[in-house]
Amino acid sequence: MKTHLITGGCGFVGRNMVKRLHRTTKDQIIFIDNMMVGTHPDTWLNAKKDVDHGHYAIYETGRLLFIKGDAREVIRELGQDDQFFQSKYQFNCSRIHDVFHFAAIVGGRAMIDGDPMAVALDLAIDAEIFYWACRYKPARMLYPSSSAAYPVDLQAEGNAIQLKESDIDFKRMGQPDMTYGWTKLTGEFLAKIAAQHYGLKVTCIRPFSGYGEDQDLTYPVPAIAARAAKKEDPFEVWGSGYQGRDFVHIDDVIDCILLAMDHIHDGTAINIGMGKLTSFREIIEVFCKFAGYQPEIKPLLDKPVGVFSRYCDMTWVENRLGWKAKISVEEGMRRVYDAAVKKIAE
Repeated sequence: MKTHLITGGCGFVGRNMVKRLHRTTKDQIIFIDNMMVGTHPDTWLNAKKDVDHGHYAIYETGRLLFIKGDAREVIRELGQDDQFFQSKYQFNCSRIHDVFHFAAIVGGRAMIDGDPMAVALDLAIDAEIFYWACRYKPARMLYPSSSAAYPVDLQAEGNAIQLKESDIDFKRMGQPDMTYGWTKLTGEFLAKIAAQHYGLKVTCIRPFSGYGEDQDLTYPVPAIAARAAKKEDPFEVWGSGYQGRDFVHIDDVIDCILLAMDHIHDGTAINIGMGKLTSFREIIEVFCKFAGYQPEIKPLLDKPVGVFSRYCDMTWVENRLGWKAKISVEEGMRRVYDAAVKKIAE
C-alpha cells in the first residue's frame, strides 16, 4: 500500500484527485487544505469518518487523513520529523510515495487580475514544497503548471495559435499571463532543477480550461450553467463573449495526470486539453439549448477577460503517451448543467 500526499486537496482538482485515488486504489491518502476556497471533505468524500478534531479528520480506519491548514506549515514540520503524521495525528503511514502539489492561490480571473500580488504568494508555496521534496525524495511528484504560462502575445486577437509545449522556451522567454503565469513558469523551472540536480522524479502539466460538476462558481463554466438553469434573460457574459478557451473535463485531466506520471520524470511539461477552441458564446449556446430557450446576450465589457484565445496542440501528448480526451464538450457541459439544475432544485 502506497501513501499519497496531496496539497490543495479540497480545491477543484485536488478533491477530484482524492476521490479518484480513493475510488480506484487501496492506498493511503493525506490531503491538506487551508479551506480559503476549498470545500470540506465531509461534503464530497464518500468515506466513514473515525476521528474529527476540527483541524484534522481521519477516515476509514486510518486510510485517509485530512489536515485543515497551510501546506507550508505542514511541510516544514514534516521536514523536521519524517514521522510527523504519526506523532501529531496518530496516523500510521508508510513513507510518502507520490506528492500531488495542487496548493495555489488562483481564484479565477477576478483574482488573477484584481489581486495579482496575492497570487504571487504561489512563489513561496512552490519554493517550500520543492525545497522539502528535494530532501525527502518521494518516489514521484506532480507539479501542475498552467496554460497561463504561455506567452500572451501568442493568444491575442488576430494572432492566436494552437499552443505547443515548445512555445515556452526558457532561453527565449515570452511574457506569461500576469503574476499567476510567472509563478507557474517559475514552478516549471524549479521542477527542472529538482529533476536535474536532485534526482527528483517530477511531472509537470499545463492544463487548459478544466471544468466539472463540482467546480466553484467563481469559474465561468459552472457560473454560466447556473444562469442558464435559471433561464436568465438577458444573459450576461464577461467581455464580448467571443474570446475562446480549450475546455477539458476534470475526469480527463485526472486520467492524463496519472498516465503522465508513469512516463515522464524529468520535469517536462505537457499540455492537457481537447485541442479545440470554443468561445464563451458557444458555451452559452450549449447551456441554453439544454435549458430550452434563446436569451439576449448582454456583454459586460468592463469585466476582466484575460487573453482573447487560448487553446492547445495535443500532438506531443498523443504521439508520446497515446492519450486523447474522451469527454466531448457537449457531454461534459451536460453533466455540469444537470448538476446546476439539481443544486437549484435543492
